[in-house]
Amino acid sequence: MKKHEIKEGMEVVGFDGVKIGVVDGVEGDRIKLKKSESDGYHKRHHHYIGMDFVDSITDQKVRLCSDANIVEFFEEEKSGRPVK
Repeated sequence: MKKHEIKEGMEVVGFDGVKIGVVDGVEGDRIKLKKSESDGYHKRHHHYIGMDFVDSITDQKVRLCSDANIVEFFEEEKSGRPVK
């Protein structure tokens, strides 16, 4: 897996196939997710996921090595601090 294979617009899914978000870009060793349009505390700002969570890249999807509900605990803000 090479980070240059990850492109804007690719869907990011957990190992369980549940959608986590959409790639906005890659910054350093992290995937930057597009801003969320959902309501709630974290709406309308970017979340980041470390490249170490990437299991594979296939069919225009970035599949992570953990289920979606686990990965959410490891999402980061731009500063690198945890989301939760």
